[in-house]
Amino acid sequence: MYQYNEVDQRIVNERVEQFRDQTRRFLAGELPEEEFQVLRLMNGLYIQRQAPMLRVAIPYGLLSSEQLRKLAHIARVYDHGYAHFTTRTNIQYNWPKLEQVPDILAELAEVQMHAIQTSGNCIRNTTTSHFAGIEATEVEDPRPWCEIIRQWSTLHPEFAYLPRKFKIAVTGGPEDRAASQVHDIGLHLVRNDQGEVGFEVLVGGGLGRTPFIGKVIRDFLPKQDLISYLEAILRVYNLKGRRDNKYKARIKILVDAMGADAFRELVEAEWAHIRDSELRLTDAEVERVKGYFAPFAYDAAAADDASLNQHLAEDQDFRVWYERNTREHKAPGYRIVTVSLKPHLGAPGDATDLQMEVVADLANQYSFNEIRVTHDQNLVLGEVKQADLYSVWQTLVEHNLARANIGTLTDMICCPGFDFCSLANAKTLNIADDINAAFDDLDYLYDLGEIRLNMSGCINACGHHHVGHIGILGVDKKGEDWYQITLGGSSREDASLGKVLGKSVAADEVPETLRRILLTYVEQRIEGERFLDTVRRIGMDPFKEKVYAAAA
Repeated sequence: MYQYNEVDQRIVNERVEQFRDQTRRFLAGELPEEEFQVLRLMNGLYIQRQAPMLRVAIPYGLLSSEQLRKLAHIARVYDHGYAHFTTRTNIQYNWPKLEQVPDILAELAEVQMHAIQTSGNCIRNTTTSHFAGIEATEVEDPRPWCEIIRQWSTLHPEFAYLPRKFKIAVTGGPEDRAASQVHDIGLHLVRNDQGEVGFEVLVGGGLGRTPFIGKVIRDFLPKQDLISYLEAILRVYNLKGRRDNKYKARIKILVDAMGADAFRELVEAEWAHIRDSELRLTDAEVERVKGYFAPFAYDAAAADDASLNQHLAEDQDFRVWYERNTREHKAPGYRIVTVSLKPHLGAPGDATDLQMEVVADLANQYSFNEIRVTHDQNLVLGEVKQADLYSVWQTLVEHNLARANIGTLTDMICCPGFDFCSLANAKTLNIADDINAAFDDLDYLYDLGEIRLNMSGCINACGHHHVGHIGILGVDKKGEDWYQITLGGSSREDASLGKVLGKSVAADEVPETLRRILLTYVEQRIEGERFLDTVRRIGMDPFKEKVYAAAA
């Protein structure tokens, strides 16, 4: 993984001291609240419903064991003993004291971490697949390109005050685990007819109150032109994006209003002026960054282990976990392990300080000191020998991190909702508990197969409900929580926006509504058909009839 150089470290250290002084002046009454608001947002600090919330950047979801231990330490010393992993692969602390935030940032700087550009109208954390670099199907490892984008975009003076926040995702192969098509920019590493590797470029994706799937504006961009082309896109958006209405300020609104062809023409014209500038990437610079992501020294004899098959045969619980929570690694004898942060009756995406330390220890011992954060709010140990899987599983079981539910209904994406967020209209965590209580039979969940359930507490869609196979949106009706259901969404390579099932349902009706939806699926599916495929094949009417006729 990338390691800070002297300049990187100095910039982060100086930023900490700047914010320390800004916080001191605000608390002393020397800095007006409206001026401090801009400054705190530049450092990832929000004022939420009950306390400040600090969002810490985890670039492209990659953590060292040392960094995860530091995050655990911060949760224990400065918060309530836990933290929340987000769909941007960042981590959020919900209970820090304002006067202690500079101390938290100083501790983060000790392990090459910060909260810069995790908020505000700037380029946010670039994301990618949590299996980047370890899947055999990749065209190329996208992480070096994420790092190149991070270095270009961090504290970029021209793009510090964009019309609205801006998000970029990069994929390295045919499978999309970064929801790239619902980002402001989606970048797909592809191979052209000549065998060259470059980028397919999409713009104008996004969720929120006006969701859009991104549109392709370039089928193939040579790799050396990546930064200059991104700069051209951002310049066009910075000049043309609306600033009079924050709800119409995202690039998706601009691209939709202009049309993709007209937007492409502006970008290409701007790019022509800067393509051959210092922004053009040299082979030496690309190789320098790629050097930080070289493959580990894998054990050539790892595939010779015979103990795994014995454990699989003798321990049914382990076998189920192995089948659900691990997947093939490109190196023989290794597996990719997904650590479930979706326990029964626990807040999705939350991890306690002890759990974070346990995962850090496992990474130290079994996975080359690296941890990955997933778009769907879990953790990954990417490099585990098959001979070590049983020991890893036993430790995860002991600390409630081994629920074998990856890819099932209860592996849900969920924002913190009204319990924490000042923007939320409705609670989400209680609904997640109700769903877990109603669908706790793992055999039933396995029979249902892959189902992506995403839940948001408001139209801002931090839970990505628009692209869930089943989406749940909390809405407020005269002070009561109600929930709108959508079906048929996807954030993967077959990206689509879900369609509203019908009128919203009361909080206590959500589990029964889901039961009727799933019963319809079981009745209508053909052999081997996923829930999403059934919805796309039969349409919404059979689901509406089952849900609303039964409720009448």
